Amino acid sequence: MTPAPLLHTDRLILRPHSVADYPACCALWGDAAVVRHIGGSPQDAQAVWFRLLRYAGMWSLLGYGMWVMQDRATGAMVGEAGLLSAARGLPELDGVPEAGWVLGPQAWGRGLATEAMAAVLSWADAHLEVAAIRCIIEPDNGASIKVAAKLGFSELGDAVLGGKAIRVFDRPFLPGTGRGTGAAGGGG
Repeated sequence: MTPAPLLHTDRLILRPHSVADYPACCALWGDAAVVRHIGGSPQDAQAVWFRLLRYAGMWSLLGYGMWVMQDRATGAMVGEAGLLSAARGLPELDGVPEAGWVLGPQAWGRGLATEAMAAVLSWADAHLEVAAIRCIIEPDNGASIKVAAKLGFSELGDAVLGGKAIRVFDRPFLPGTGRGTGAAGGGG
């Protein structure tokens, strides 16, 4: 079993989820504005509970997973970021971790997704042996596409997931180094 490590950036603490995060996660995943580019439908309390259980299971079974993004100044949960394996049935995601980030409206436009994911990818470069890390983003989600580009992801191609168009992005590792090509550190 691999516990989720604590990661620190200039403005964030990335920490493992706990049962105490359930109400904040319900608010995050139940917000229609938050999920408009992530499946499009707010999640009910049971779906969010199962999400928390999956997060713990990924760390236990895969050695990677998602973190809570906690604002260092206020202690508030502002979102989630990390790596996942979602068994989405997309061949482009088979056998590679999928990067993911989601922020509440109070955190939008502040560079926190880039800051958090740079720390996640730096951790992945040091601890995982994978050929690549990929992510999927809806084509009209310009903000997340910009984050992906800043992190070193490049467009791999288009696919369909759940009847919706998505774009697959790839961040390959450099051969023989175990190091990725993306940004590291705590920039914004």
